[in-house]
Amino acid sequence: MKKTRLSVFAAAAFLMVYSLSPLFGADRAPINVNLIIDCSASFTAAKAEITTWINGRLDMILKDGDKVIVWSAGASSRIIYTGTINGQSDRDAAKKSVSDLTGAGTSADLSGALRAAANAQSDFSYTLLISASPTALSSLLSGPQSSLMRFSRVEEFSGWRAIVVGLNMDEKIKRAAAAFFQ
Repeated sequence: MKKTRLSVFAAAAFLMVYSLSPLFGADRAPINVNLIIDCSASFTAAKAEITTWINGRLDMILKDGDKVIVWSAGASSRIIYTGTINGQSDRDAAKKSVSDLTGAGTSADLSGALRAAANAQSDFSYTLLISASPTALSSLLSGPQSSLMRFSRVEEFSGWRAIVVGLNMDEKIKRAAAAFFQ
């Protein structure tokens, strides 16, 4: 009798774990990845560390079908790379665009890049903002685009920060809350 219960319990545990495995290995829908990089002179001092970190992060995040937009935020913000990932060569092209960046000047238009990324956002995007300049980040946080930083997570490094920004989350949260309470 004990052997049967143990067998039934083991089988049930196996089925439960096995039924959850598709959740962890499931393919996800393609996403838009916005990578906004502070290209003020402050970037130069930390460029090697930032580039290595970003390349590792892109390897973890990017899947085939994802769209990548890399922004250079210097005196003004501009897109330096746009592409859809369809293999290793596309990943390498996105990484090369980051490696080719140089820092100059005292300002970084993080606000402009973040605003443009928010306006162009589709269903789901992953926005990563790299800031090497405390002045540029302070300007963003005290300016009119500060509300875009409402849902964000900061990872601090020596001389720079990586900030994952949840763009346009207000409406999604309101819809989810309304659906939950109905």
